[in-house]
Amino acid sequence: MSRAKWKGPYVKTKLLVNLLSVPNEKIMKTCRNSIILPKFVGITFKIYNGKIFSNLTISDEMIGHKFGEFVPTKKKNSFKKK
Repeated sequence: MSRAKWKGPYVKTKLLVNLLSVPNEKIMKTCRNSIILPKFVGITFKIYNGKIFSNLTISDEMIGHKFGEFVPTKKKNSFKKK
């Protein structure tokens, strides 16, 4: 289910405040449910996947998607062969 159009995209307000107040900072921590805006292009974000923080550098193709789409939370399971 998608978000209602009249509400607009969800972006954590703390993320926008940090972006405007400290423009020289290149690495910021954020949540997985925020939508990537055009202002974020070229900035590296640290996104928590449940275990560690993964670095994600934003490019033009990522605009409009959520941060969580680019950081997997589960790793592949492989059994050892005897």
